[in-house]
Amino acid sequence: MMKKKIIHVGVFCIIVILSVGAVQNPFSLNYITELKQESQMVLKEQDALYDEIVARSESYSEPAIDARVDKVWKAVPGYNGLEVDVEASYDKMKKLDMFDEDRLVFKETSPNVHLDDLPPSPIYKGNENKPVVTFLVNVAWGNEYLPDMLKTLKEHDLHTTFFLDGSWVKNNPSLAKMLVEEGHEIGNHAYSHPDMNKLTIGRIDEEIQKTNSVIEATIEVTPNWFAPPSGSYNQTVVEQAHKQGMKTVLWSVDTVDWRKPNPTEMVNRVLSKVHNGAMILMHPTEPTAEGLEDLIIGIQEKGFKIGTVSDVLSEDRVTLGVTLDENKGD
Repeated sequence: MMKKKIIHVGVFCIIVILSVGAVQNPFSLNYITELKQESQMVLKEQDALYDEIVARSESYSEPAIDARVDKVWKAVPGYNGLEVDVEASYDKMKKLDMFDEDRLVFKETSPNVHLDDLPPSPIYKGNENKPVVTFLVNVAWGNEYLPDMLKTLKEHDLHTTFFLDGSWVKNNPSLAKMLVEEGHEIGNHAYSHPDMNKLTIGRIDEEIQKTNSVIEATIEVTPNWFAPPSGSYNQTVVEQAHKQGMKTVLWSVDTVDWRKPNPTEMVNRVLSKVHNGAMILMHPTEPTAEGLEDLIIGIQEKGFKIGTVSDVLSEDRVTLGVTLDENKGD
């Protein structure tokens, strides 16, 4: 009798050990997790609220736009699409047990063709569907106006892109460092402000590389963007910049501030031409320093955001009035 009891206890212990081992086994755990997820999905798919979110989701979707080379505007970046995250939206609405547009959760979808996929081409503007603009501030002179411009940008909590002449950086390292300390993006504006269109390949490379070297040595930044002085370039310039890891950018709106226009007239002219993805050329001049605040206010009143060249040319959406996946709060 005692022997049988011992055997029964032993068998019971073995069964318990095997059961525990099966549950702790990663394959078993994965299987159990999959079963749980499948059962939850079945329950959701039988839920009228879930069905309604699925049915309505298509009306909120926007397809991604591929980057392209335009006949007029040359390289144009792509723009992410938008679609409803059905699962996350359901999780936010299920407590209400009713459809609530304000609780929709969205996710961005990527284009099939990106800016990096295009052959080396100049870039004049961002995607026409992206309501973000930037200031391309070319700096080779005008030191006396930089502090006021930086003060205005800081007061409006804005960052933009300053394209620095290499010889200027060499002669004004403290001002170059100030731009970085203020959080602005830095681009390459060649070394000696030459007409890039007239240079040999060797001189093109020298102008670009020499500027990168002095920028890297002075402020420890490697530029991603190259702005040819006076907008003068040819395909060779674009390709040589590309070989040095930079894309060539120009502008779609010009302040023409170097002509010293009346600040108010300058601002009004720019505001009449600003558009989605606009890249606005300016310099550290007296009209720009005086008119920058009105320009910023006017651009924002038109519904545009202001950012860096990288902000304008990225595929990231400007998500106003929607909840994205990374913000799934109740």
